[in-house]
Parts: sequence; structure tokens; C-alpha cells
Amino acid sequence: MIKLRPYQQEAVDATLRHFRGGDDPAVIVLPTGAGKSLVIAELARLARRRILVLAHVRELVEQNHAKYAAFGLSAGIFSAGLGLKDAGHQVTFASVQSVTRNLALFRDAYSLLIIDECHRVSDSDDSQYQQVIATLREQNANLKVLGLTATPYRLGQGWIYQYHYRGFVRSEDSRPFRHCIYELPLSQLIREGFLTRPELVDASIAHYDFSALQANASGHYSETEINSLLSQYPRVTRAICEQIQELACERAGVMIFAATIKHAQEITGYLPDDCTALVTGTTPAPERESLITRFKAHELKYLVNVAVLTTGFDAPHVDLIAILRPTQSVSLFQQIVGRGLRLAPGKTDCLVIDYAGNGFNLFAPEVGSKKPDSDSEPVQIFCPGCGFANIFWGKTDGAGTVTEHFGRRCQGLLEDDTGHKEQCDYRFRFKECPHCGAENDIAARQCHQCSEAIIDPDDLLKRALQLRDARVIRCAGVSFAEHKGALRISYHDEEGEELHERFDLRQAGQRAVFNRLFGRRFNAATEPRRFATLAEVLAVAEQFSAPDFVVARKSGPHWRVRERLFDYSGHYRKANEL
Repeated sequence: MIKLRPYQQEAVDATLRHFRGGDDPAVIVLPTGAGKSLVIAELARLARRRILVLAHVRELVEQNHAKYAAFGLSAGIFSAGLGLKDAGHQVTFASVQSVTRNLALFRDAYSLLIIDECHRVSDSDDSQYQQVIATLREQNANLKVLGLTATPYRLGQGWIYQYHYRGFVRSEDSRPFRHCIYELPLSQLIREGFLTRPELVDASIAHYDFSALQANASGHYSETEINSLLSQYPRVTRAICEQIQELACERAGVMIFAATIKHAQEITGYLPDDCTALVTGTTPAPERESLITRFKAHELKYLVNVAVLTTGFDAPHVDLIAILRPTQSVSLFQQIVGRGLRLAPGKTDCLVIDYAGNGFNLFAPEVGSKKPDSDSEPVQIFCPGCGFANIFWGKTDGAGTVTEHFGRRCQGLLEDDTGHKEQCDYRFRFKECPHCGAENDIAARQCHQCSEAIIDPDDLLKRALQLRDARVIRCAGVSFAEHKGALRISYHDEEGEELHERFDLRQAGQRAVFNRLFGRRFNAATEPRRFATLAEVLAVAEQFSAPDFVVARKSGPHWRVRERLFDYSGHYRKANEL
């Protein structure tokens, strides 16, 4: 009998609990090497009705089928790449491409659709996965959809699900999957001895600088531009290969991930002919299988590849990963490193060298949005409203204190006595509705509370710049002082001009306005506070955030501040941005 590991059984139990309570699409997150195939096999074994298991490459179709067959059970395979098209069994393992081309053969009432590597599922109705889902739901409106992945996010889209079972929100917008019902951290698997420890080291020689390259909307780089850039580094490539050979002396298996086919060929030329193989998308299938078989048998030591061995490839003896290609995808980075984390006799760690300077944190690689800049890192910010510990991109000082974060809304998921769940409505950054005063996301065009239109900040600035009695300054700083018992705020632009306004904090109304404008954004939005007196404000005056633009209108002989644009993102240049 095959015995599941404790966490694999927990994932199966979580799935059964979830689908007994409803039909919302769900995700299980297990790191590469955790044995997703066994979880799939056990779920398929327990099922009493028809099940379809999809994957995007034939290797995964074959691997998932083999694990199910190991239970002593029979299932069909529907994959053109494997030369089989059998959809007559209760359980069918298939490639999504083959099923999409033969949807008419999948008109039976399936109870469960399992999608391996489900981070590839987009929310576009015409995508292959969505076509399959729509077809199966025509026969069974209560179809249950389960996804499994090590990396539950898509480049450019963010998280592929909305709600996490530990009580936080990943996305305010709808996603292909509704709930994450089980997740196991990579660090826990390593700590418990189920995966090999990765040893991430910085290269000690000069390596490639890919920072000048611009990725397209899908996060991919132009092959022509990469080849052009790499032509400037022939000595670097040779030196890298020499270092890899040096480090590989005591290693069993080395995988090298190249940027382009031309780059891979160059790398291969610097490595020993008798123990090196090159696999690309153009390598004929029989040759590819032969080379991989020889590598797994330790007949070859170095396996160079270009974007073809990131999923569905299992060679446990790999203990050195060299990354010589750029990527903006944290999913791809994790998949690459995952090739070296499986257990093998005598293997104590896996050396991972990133020569391309991709800079991902393997254990905390993603917080739901694109990394703002190279200095950003995941930081913990507690919500003043519900107390939830949010993880946002942010910055810290030398002592580790958070100095700035880029979070917008609390990610906490609140549940009332009736079981109803909704996201905490506290916003660290917000755009105030001029009609009802409600706080909206900074990108909102319509108020979520009163549904009135919210003026786009670019439109507001454009209009103000066209008015003779209006004045706009790019705010480079803000200062606070006492003036006749009230708080005087001065906004300074780059050229020394100023605008002023005052708040009498002894009056409840003006105090409330000040706290809404400035207290909520105190200390770069890391520490929202409510101030009661002028003395409290002046004591911490240096820690207040300045707006990006200030708009004033002429009122008699004076200028009266009308708008303060915080967290601006648009076409106009902000202060000190050249």
C-alpha cells in the first residue's frame, strides 16, 4: 500500500471538506517536490464518479497517471504527445491541448476537474482551460474544480485565487479560483526533511547585467535583444562555465538554464563534451528522451536547457542549479530551483547560483503585486482596524524598522456570527470621494459607496493648470508650525514656492479633517494615528508624509488649498523625478 505523507493526507482531507460544503473552485499549494501527483492519485482513488485530470505537458500527464497506476488502479490517458486518446475510463489523465481539440468527446458528466500546475489558468473565457471548464459545466453545473500548484500567481495578474483559508484576502477582484484551501511552506518541507536544503550563493565573478532589457507584457524578453546583450559578455560566459565546473567537482548532477538557444550552444561549447547534453524546444523527442535518460543514469553530468525542463522533470540527484537567464516570473524561478530540491541518497544540499541577478527570495517570493523597485522587500504591517498582520512590499532601515510600505488595503478576511466573510475595509492609501467622503482605492474611477464618478487626478491637474485663478505645485516637502494657536502647514515645491493652510485642532471638525488627511498617512502609511492636540503633531512633525501635488484657488488676496493629491500615479512628473 502507498502511504501518504501527513501533509499530503491533510491536503486530501481539506479538499473533501471544502467540496462537501460547496462548489467554489479551490487551490492547493504544495512546493515543487512535495508529491502533488500522490495527492491527485488519492483524490481520484476516492472518487466514485468521473474525473478529468489536466496538465499542460505530456511529462506531467504521464507522471500523474503513473502514480495513480501505482495504487493498482486503471485509468485512461488522452494525450497526443503520448500517442494515446482514451477517454472511456472513470478517471482520465489528459493534456489540456488534446482535450481542447476534442471537446466533443468530453460531454459526459464529470464530477471533478483537477488541474496540475494551475497557475497557468487565466480568467480569459477563450483560454484553453476555460473552454474545458465551460464544456464540462454544460453537463454538470455543480462541477468541482481543484487546482494544484507550487506557485499560485501569474505574472501581470497576481494571485490566482481570492481568499486564503488562514483568513486573509489575496485579491479584491475575481480570480480563476475562489479559495486556497491548503498550503504548505517550502521552509517547512525542508525543515521536516522532505526536501533538500537549497544553498543560494552569490557568484564570486562578474556576471550578466540584464537590467537594460525590457520585458513585454507577459514578462518575456526578446531573444534578439538577449543575444545582442550576451554578445558583449563572451569572457563572462566562459568564466561562469569554468566556475560551474569548479563547483561541480563534488556534485552529482548539474542543470544549467540558458537564456536563448544561441546562448545554450555557447555554454555547451565551454563544458566537457563527453558528459554534457543540450536540450531545447527543437530537440527531437527521441533524442531528448535519450539524453534525459542518460542524465538520470549519471552517464551525463551537465544538462543545459532553454525553458523546457522547468516542470514535469524529475531527476532527484541534481544538486547544482546554475541560472544564466533573466526572468520576471517568480513562478518560473521557483520551478527552476525546485528541480534540485528532491531527496536522493547521499545528497545533503543543492547549490543554486543565480548569475542573472534575478534577485527573488525563494522563501517569501511574492506578496501579490509587482515589486516596486530593487530595494523593496516583504514587510509586515498590522491593520489599525482589525489587527491583521499584512505582508506588503516595503522598505526598512539598517535596524530593520519599516520606513515605508506600498500596501493599499488591509488583506484581513473578517467573519461575522452568521459565517459571512468579507475583506476588512481599512485602507492605508485611499482616494476620498468628493461627494460622500468614502475612502476608495487610489485607482478607483467610481465611488464604491455612492457610485458617483471620482475625478481622475490627471484630469484634475489638467483643469487646474488651465485656470487663471488656480495654482498647482509639485510638492517636494511639507513643514508644520504653530501660528496663533493653530497648526500651519506649508507645502514647498522644487523652486522654493509655497502654499499654506491652517487647522485649528481645538475644533473637532478641523481635527477630524486633519486626521483623515494626514493622520491616516502618518510615517509613510506605516503607523496611522489620530492626533488630539497641536503639541502632539509638532512633536513628530518630521514624520508626516507630503502630498505629491497641491492645488489652490484664489480667494481674495489669498490662495486657499482645495486639493491635496497623495499617492499620485499618472502622466505628470512628481517632485524630484527627472
